[in-house]
Amino acid sequence: MDILATFIDIVLHLDVHLLKLTAEYGVWVYAILFLIIFCETGLVVTPFLPGDSLLFVAGALCGMGALQLEWLIPLLILAAFSGDNTNYWIGRLVGMKLLKRSGGLIKREHIDRTHAFYEKHGGKTIVLARFLPIVRTFAPFVAGIGLMHYRLFVLSSAFGSVLWIGSLTVAGYFFGNIPLVKDNLTLIILGIVVASFLPALRELIRHRRS
Repeated sequence: MDILATFIDIVLHLDVHLLKLTAEYGVWVYAILFLIIFCETGLVVTPFLPGDSLLFVAGALCGMGALQLEWLIPLLILAAFSGDNTNYWIGRLVGMKLLKRSGGLIKREHIDRTHAFYEKHGGKTIVLARFLPIVRTFAPFVAGIGLMHYRLFVLSSAFGSVLWIGSLTVAGYFFGNIPLVKDNLTLIILGIVVASFLPALRELIRHRRS
């Protein structure tokens, strides 16, 4: 319970904690941010890590001069892209082993259908998934299991990474230090978290109704 409370406090007060990390670790904070973004997108077991809100706050700190935007954006784009590709290959390699050892529990036809779906809609799915928490963690994993064409995946992942990292960090850079936003940053972070989950929640409700 204490761990959960601490995690919630970190998420809702990312600006305070990130500023402390910057003061304490200096340039090493870039490595910390790289690791967080990489793990959130690259490991199936860490979809709970902050993504959207972290990028906005990091951009805001760039606006304050605590971080450098010209270093932050390319570094985090590399983290997101690398995480995507790691997750893809985990899905592709482990997924095929699970298929062979499942004893028919995982049907080949389902894998083939997934492959066909990603061949037709995969690029758009990978790009849009960037802006959906949890979904962005599992989308490359499923793409790997479904044997999505790797070239298409790489192009989609690269475009999605640039769009996701660029839009949120730049938004934080320009808007994060406006007095109204800065004084209510906790509410802004909470709003970003809630808004990020709304599309997934809507799809879940629609699925249950159908």
